[in-house]
Amino acid sequence: MQERSSVAELVTSLRDELDRYSPGGKLPSSRALVERFRVSPVTVSRAIAQLAAEGLVTTRPGSGAFRARPRTALPAPGDTSWQEVSLSGDGGPEVVPRTVDASGVLVTLAAPPPGVIEFNGGYLHASLQPERALSAALARAGRRPGAWGRPPTDGLPELRSWFAREIGPALSGADVLITAGGQSALATALRALAPPGAPVLVESPTYPGMLAAARATGLRPVPVPVDADGIRPELLADAFRATGARVLVTQPLFQNPTGAVLAPARRPEVLAIARAAGAFVIEDDFARRLVHDDAGPLPPPLAADDPDGVVVHVCSLTKVASPSLRVGALAARGPVLERLRGIQVVDSFFVPRPLQEAALELVGSPSWGRHLAAVATELRHRRTAMATALAADLPELTLPHLPAGGGSLWLRLPGGGTGTDADEAGVVSAALRASVAVAPGRPYFCAEPPAGHVRLSFAAVSGAAEIAEGVRRLRTAFDRLLGR
Repeated sequence: MQERSSVAELVTSLRDELDRYSPGGKLPSSRALVERFRVSPVTVSRAIAQLAAEGLVTTRPGSGAFRARPRTALPAPGDTSWQEVSLSGDGGPEVVPRTVDASGVLVTLAAPPPGVIEFNGGYLHASLQPERALSAALARAGRRPGAWGRPPTDGLPELRSWFAREIGPALSGADVLITAGGQSALATALRALAPPGAPVLVESPTYPGMLAAARATGLRPVPVPVDADGIRPELLADAFRATGARVLVTQPLFQNPTGAVLAPARRPEVLAIARAAGAFVIEDDFARRLVHDDAGPLPPPLAADDPDGVVVHVCSLTKVASPSLRVGALAARGPVLERLRGIQVVDSFFVPRPLQEAALELVGSPSWGRHLAAVATELRHRRTAMATALAADLPELTLPHLPAGGGSLWLRLPGGGTGTDADEAGVVSAALRASVAVAPGRPYFCAEPPAGHVRLSFAAVSGAAEIAEGVRRLRTAFDRLLGR
């Protein structure tokens, strides 16, 4: 963290000084910068690299760094209005528009302004990420023989086998494809299993990134409500009969956003209903490694109890490690695997081998188990801290379910079931004015929501102190909204 801060400070200082040099003028040597700013040579090297990436300096091996020459003016923009007609001309009225609404995803991906507490984040805070272990794994991976060569299109055999063992003993590495994270795996599965215009059954509420991927593929998401025990089988059976859908997307473990776990009695029932409908179940097992240390034994993935190949399993290392460790897996049995493989190859060829090698090094190191245990403990502490603070300072917000996994709480806004987008928008805006960012609930529904909600992340902040301050700011936002 200190090194990162030093690099940022040096970049700022050098950027402010660039006007002293004429275009093409040479900057001081690295040794001179080290002595002047009292930083390490590595810090100087990284700062110069960042300025070069910004186009402010150029580097010449053996000669040093120079102020970049001014860029030529960009040409005047042309008339792109014709694209609106082309992009919307998908055929007849029966065709589902393949619009791409990424707003629900961008809420959790966009970095908030400085000073804003990130209750809307979708990844672990940097203090929870195994940065040292990742750096060591990447360094070791780079030294492996053939590390920079072309990998097998299905993924490294050792990594495929590791994922198969994690999913369950009934699967082998031959049933697994390595993907560029869970989002890529979901998009591949949706494209493989349903043609454009087809319905796809989804939990309500559910992960906005999946809804966006489905709509971008031309699919029609159809909601099936969930409760504290997961998706409701009786409504699932009705939805299959009413729509003729051949795909269900579900998160049986620590469902996003509710945190619900599919009840043991419902697990075989859900698979039996899908099997009777001739449908696939896409199991998004995103949160298994985000379990809290008070959760007790976890149920196995649905794919572990699936002899008939109903389940297409999706999992990833990204959530529990780093947003940039985009390594995940698709697991399936039967002819569907060949279709998944074909779409994967056409879309991306393969996941970069250095990333796969680094993932292998990470999960095979002693630090991996320690990291998972530390995350489990810290997430439980943060969940408890947030729930306690909300109960004390914001009793207006209803917490239907206290999760034992994942990194967020799903809260219902006051209003007796009459919450609207405007209510949510007002809360989100007021919160941002109070310097705390929250995720609105509307993007988690593919149809009309039953009430207004917000999703608050306790994993994306630095710890209990920041959680307490964030809840205090939310209290201020609500008071202002209510005119108190």
